[in-house]
Amino acid sequence: FDPRHYLGTHCCGFPKTGPHRLRFLLESVKDLRETLRKKGSTLVVRKGKPEDVIRDLITQLGSVSAVAFHEEVREI
Repeated sequence: FDPRHYLGTHCCGFPKTGPHRLRFLLESVKDLRETLRKKGSTLVVRKGKPEDVIRDLITQLGSVSAVAFHEEVREI
């Protein structure tokens, strides 16, 4: 969870993630984690800037051959 997603928007200051959306996201992540556990896997969930969190995870894991990501589209 990137803390910047819970700040105001860059143009008008409206919340990017309100309480209802946050609840939906948390419930979705919880459900995904439980589904993965039932299949013998897991889900790593972290809070922080992705550029920091991913770097730390790669360092922890030691042997990472690829990282995939997407970038948020920003409207002008």
